[in-house]
Amino acid sequence: MTATKHLATLQFEVDGPAVEAEWTVAGTAQRRYAEWVGLYGTDPAVVIKLIEETDGHRRVRRTWTAQGETEETAT
Repeated sequence: MTATKHLATLQFEVDGPAVEAEWTVAGTAQRRYAEWVGLYGTDPAVVIKLIEETDGHRRVRRTWTAQGETEETAT
């Protein structure tokens, strides 16, 4: 059985070190992502991502920068 992880990452600068949190429940990761957007989303250097990982392959679902959010479409 393949387990999917749901992650939220927070970087205070592009390509900088990241704070990363991981859950097995997608909703929990989505809430943390939204919380971080609310707390840090106006900082022009911050990058926040919502990521889904299955079998070691990561897929970025949403990315937030000070310019707004981009969302990946399902394939």
